[in-house]
Amino acid sequence: MAVFSDTTPPRAPEGYGNLRGERGFVENAHVDLNKATQRRNLQHATTSIRAKRQNVVSEMGDWEELRAAGSALKESVMANMPELLEQFEEAVTARGGVVHWARDAKEANEIITDLVRETGETDVVKVKSMATQETGLNEHLESAGIHAQETDLAELIVQLGEDKPSHILVPAIHRNRAEIRDIFVDKMPDTDDSLEADPPELAEASRKFLREQFMKAKVAISGANFGVAENGVVNIVESEGNGRMCVTMPETLITLMGIEKLVPTYQDLEVFLQLLPRSSTAERMNPYTSMWTGVTEGDGPQNFHIVLLDNGRTAAMSSEIGHQALKCIRCSACLNVCPVYERAGGHAYGSTYPGPIGISLTPQLTGMKDHKDPSASLPYACSLCGRCDEVCPVKIPLSDVILENRYQKVTHATPPVESKLMGLMRVAMGNSTLWNQLMRVVFMGRILGGFNQTIESLPLFMSGWSEGRDTAVPPKQTFRQWFESNEAKNLLAEARENGVPVQKKAGDAKLGDAEPDATAGQASTPGAGESRKPGESTNDSEEDN
Repeated sequence: MAVFSDTTPPRAPEGYGNLRGERGFVENAHVDLNKATQRRNLQHATTSIRAKRQNVVSEMGDWEELRAAGSALKESVMANMPELLEQFEEAVTARGGVVHWARDAKEANEIITDLVRETGETDVVKVKSMATQETGLNEHLESAGIHAQETDLAELIVQLGEDKPSHILVPAIHRNRAEIRDIFVDKMPDTDDSLEADPPELAEASRKFLREQFMKAKVAISGANFGVAENGVVNIVESEGNGRMCVTMPETLITLMGIEKLVPTYQDLEVFLQLLPRSSTAERMNPYTSMWTGVTEGDGPQNFHIVLLDNGRTAAMSSEIGHQALKCIRCSACLNVCPVYERAGGHAYGSTYPGPIGISLTPQLTGMKDHKDPSASLPYACSLCGRCDEVCPVKIPLSDVILENRYQKVTHATPPVESKLMGLMRVAMGNSTLWNQLMRVVFMGRILGGFNQTIESLPLFMSGWSEGRDTAVPPKQTFRQWFESNEAKNLLAEARENGVPVQKKAGDAKLGDAEPDATAGQASTPGAGESRKPGESTNDSEEDN
């Protein structure tokens, strides 16, 4: 089995882009769990979205067949990736487009920056794109003197608020109407205190601002939902129409696409264009489906460039289990059902990709260099409830990938002291006398709980444990100490008198057979002396219990 430490392809670069956070999940979550307004916003939004999704999915009689087809198509893409990429490049080039290859986020950003500079423009418009968020393109362009204007409403809110996206589908899901209104008044031109926190008014204010951006834009940057190897078609699905404006009006269009977004044939889109809208926006069909192929004279952008991004994807494909995360079509269904995401929020994950898909995909792309790596904390941001497995439209076994990431973490990113402690524990637990002595003094740990009887901070090298959880103090007695007490002996004697079966010694009877000796102070089992079939209950009224 491939592991993080022995894969040949490089991972996403450390300290660059927005994949690897600056702090671990636990530290971030401690902050975000105390944001009451954000938690209310998330609870309301996710509850509403998943209810609507369930309604439109229930209408599809062949939904499970569609899921299976989508999963199989994605597996086929990864099995034939080199051939499909070459076919896609040939098709795009034949139709007047230019294909660029980027090994990582840094290289992708440099390619795009150079392409914008060649046009002489210092302002560009952008379609909502997880790939450009992943690479940190906006920040890179700003450092080069180029302003990238987000045109998706939620992305616009995040950008004006100098914030980070908190969701894959709805980047501003953590904001409510009042907060959005305040952001618009403070940061958007031609707005003032007369603006109301009313959706139509907020929408009109954003439209007025964005129309001006579209009309003057000469360069647009987009992501891609799918790229068709067969004919070089690039596809974007969206709900607002800003994407359509960006891919049709400017003179130059630059698209950043992860290599896993390929599909083999044009007909394969049929499957994903049914799965994606219902799983993401709970729509039967998305309002805008934009497709383009290269360059068409006199129609649309006359310069088309597509940058194919690796950034750890080839490395992820080397994992027998982890590669499943690359099937993701960015629908965010897993986020909307996740109890951890709903309470902690997207920012707690520190990565472009939050929620179950984030803790599955991000460690695959970045690797985990050591136990202090923020990506190494992500696999534990999960209760393993399994809801994400049930709703994923392409049947990613997210729980399996998360467990694989945990295995990789404890195998290759373990704190040095942990292995030594586990070694000492093995010695202690292998010696009954030593173990009993240790258990007799464990009650001393009660002093660490203080007055509230909860251990919130452990000393020295054990602090890593208490950073992630609060622990109840040890009991005053171990079970063995209690078992030797008069209280325990009296309870056991009373139980025997009330009919608890006493087991015979090994070799006298099968384990669990009742002792028929009445002098033992026990009643016989129901139907004593009768044989029972394996697995047959001894309770005559099981349904009543």
